[in-house]
Amino acid sequence: MSKFVLVMGSFVADLSFRAARLPAWGETIMGSSFVLGPGGKGSNQAVACARAGAQVRFLSKLGDDTFGKIARSLWVSDGIDDSLVSTCGTGTGAAAILIDQARGENAIIVVPGACFTLTPAEVDAAAGAIRSAGVFLTQLELPLDAVERGLQIAREAGVTTILNPAPAPEQPLPDSLMALCDYLIPNETEAALLTCMPIENIEQSKAAARELQRRGVRNVILTLGAKGALVQQADGSSTVVSAFNGGAVVETTGAGDAFCGGFAAALDEGKPLLEAVRFGCATAAISVTRPGTAPSMPQRQEIDALLG
Repeated sequence: MSKFVLVMGSFVADLSFRAARLPAWGETIMGSSFVLGPGGKGSNQAVACARAGAQVRFLSKLGDDTFGKIARSLWVSDGIDDSLVSTCGTGTGAAAILIDQARGENAIIVVPGACFTLTPAEVDAAAGAIRSAGVFLTQLELPLDAVERGLQIAREAGVTTILNPAPAPEQPLPDSLMALCDYLIPNETEAALLTCMPIENIEQSKAAARELQRRGVRNVILTLGAKGALVQQADGSSTVVSAFNGGAVVETTGAGDAFCGGFAAALDEGKPLLEAVRFGCATAAISVTRPGTAPSMPQRQEIDALLG
């Protein structure tokens, strides 16, 4: 029986700039378009999860400003419960996204703003909601002590815990936090930084995943972009789940968020692990065929159609 997914994370406004290529340091180039829209890893994942069919509650903080109003309008339109999101005196954050329109790749700078003032005490205040969830999903666009407290509350209550360790941490995460993760979902860059190991092929991906398990993670899902995802299960088995072809790639921004949101929704429904990973891969495959982050997240019927 599905319950609901509680996503604890960030909202920032995405300021997206498109150009024929990314500029070099010190270079100014002319762009082709600019868009202001909703973003932030936590919010993106909550939107992906809700559109995939889950009931979603979101825990974060916003500023009392225009960007904060954009956030709440988005959540209302997607049926996301934002009653756990408080308003504070710090401004809502923003992300500058530079998009190479020829390759669909990007470079991003995030200033998290209000969400980065979330404290462990404020997470404790939402403990009742966390304990009632079926799945707890969080990322690293929040203070690390707040992330660890949320995972701890969920784990103690028997709630399935998912950590997407993004943005890539500059230092390895503490083992105490890793041990709270039922599922850790890094990409190749994040896994390499977490383990200080090279990741250039599947065998190296498996070795890095095993190292993350050695540090306490139960299951590792290492996303591989167009190659799909490596699933390293708690029983020691490894499986590579192939990616889907959702169409021509327009923009990869938000693909990881799409995967995490879709995967969390599938787990909350009770889908088996490998089926949930396939569902996440299908969600991501559709998202990259569209511009933007939250706007690119697909609806449930689109995911089901791609899965066949």
